[in-house]
Amino acid sequence: MGLGHKRRNLLIAQALGSAGLEVDILLISGMGDANALPVPEGIDTLTLPALYKNADGQYAARRLSLELQEIVQLRSQLILAAVKHFRPDVLIVDNVPRGAVRELDATLEYLRRRSTRCILGLRDVLDTPATVRRDWKRAENITAIRHYYDTVWIYGDPAIYDPRREYRFPADIAEKMRPLGYLDSRDRARHVNTAARAQIQQLGLPSVDPADPKHNGELVLCQVGGGQDGAALAEAFAQATFPADTLGVLLTGPFMPAEAQRRLRLLAQTNPRLRLVNYLAEPTLLLERASRVVAMGGYNTTCEILAYQKPALVVPRISPRQEQWIRADRLSRKGLIDMLHPTQLSPESLTHWLHQPIAVPAERPAINLNGLGNLVADLKRLLVKTAMPTLQAS
Repeated sequence: MGLGHKRRNLLIAQALGSAGLEVDILLISGMGDANALPVPEGIDTLTLPALYKNADGQYAARRLSLELQEIVQLRSQLILAAVKHFRPDVLIVDNVPRGAVRELDATLEYLRRRSTRCILGLRDVLDTPATVRRDWKRAENITAIRHYYDTVWIYGDPAIYDPRREYRFPADIAEKMRPLGYLDSRDRARHVNTAARAQIQQLGLPSVDPADPKHNGELVLCQVGGGQDGAALAEAFAQATFPADTLGVLLTGPFMPAEAQRRLRLLAQTNPRLRLVNYLAEPTLLLERASRVVAMGGYNTTCEILAYQKPALVVPRISPRQEQWIRADRLSRKGLIDMLHPTQLSPESLTHWLHQPIAVPAERPAINLNGLGNLVADLKRLLVKTAMPTLQAS
């Protein structure tokens, strides 16, 4: 549904597509073409009428004037029709076992009759244990996993957070769960096209490579995900005082409200060392150049920070879900990031962090970033008894 979900699943599709399998991949998404990402050969997309979540975490139609049940029914029928005609050997479902408002129920039942392999992919952290138990009971997710899914991939390192233990899943459900490791976003660099690289070049940023004769300072990057609820962090960053010879680049995201964007443009007019960027097809090209990162705590952004080993201050979202806070807290305890509670967010708190020397640990804590390699291996394991000349994944 969100930009982060699409990036994560495109990364998974890229890993499967380049693993030496004969594979056709159909990526079904609620993200429209306006924010399309580069898609390699062998991967195609089907865009559904879009949903969004309001401040209370409830679904609603993003653009169409349809009631919730109407748009869910429409999405459900589109998914089922696509699956019937595409005839996948494997269905990989992201995050919600039954889909939004159970839109996948008909598809899951259909695929069960065809004995199609079904995989559920989950982030390491879902929410607080009490909230997960309540929400999963109401959605009957345990029943869905028990009846429809062959395995559950956990995109995380159990040494940081083990959902099997934290959420006290039933033994048969925990048995299906396979912690794979975090998804290494550096793998996307192999698939970056020239258009994405041209976007970075068109920004006209100064060189931050000390070996470059034109080097003139450092780059600090601020990321707020899609931008829906990133205005507070973005405005605090825009008003922070950067160290000498430092350029601040603020990636606002394509969904930041227009009024927040207007305020940021006014702030940028008074600060020649601040640059605003709305959207990048491949933000890690900018992250790679940064000496420090200030960011919200979304899963994708966190994986990028870990993969590129960037000194980072994470200001996680704490409402309507505490997923970002829990993850950031665990990583902070391991010394992998710095963390700031959003109630302590201010231009002054960011200024203070930006002026602190970068601590270089004697030994970086170990963390499993081999999620992509492990999921490819697990997919092969899942299909080892099935003779298929051409595999298809949806």
